[in-house]
Amino acid sequence: MSDKDTDKDDGPKIFIAVYRPNPGKDGEFRALLKGHGPLLRRLGLITERPTIIMQAGDGAYIEVKEWAASASARKAHENAEVAALWEAMGKIAEFPGLIGLEEAKEMFAHFTPVDL
Repeated sequence: MSDKDTDKDDGPKIFIAVYRPNPGKDGEFRALLKGHGPLLRRLGLITERPTIIMQAGDGAYIEVKEWAASASARKAHENAEVAALWEAMGKIAEFPGLIGLEEAKEMFAHFTPVDL
């Protein structure tokens, strides 16, 4: 695949992130998570589609957002502000992915809605 092919914009993409705060770090993590969407939106990396944040039974947070373009994830990784936020999040939480959630084993997973 050429560089030209990897830069091809095939439109917005939904992404799902899972974060499990370390013990005693839930409040601190929620404060960081609250700023995540506004930062990505200000940088033009996500669309205006409302973010959905949910919580799993084990306390993990599930965040659903829409990248503005297929290159947005790459651009986020290259941005110093985003990198700093993600580093702060990584110091107080693990990122297990959907497979790390018990609910993911169910045909119809249910989560608790979260308002930050």
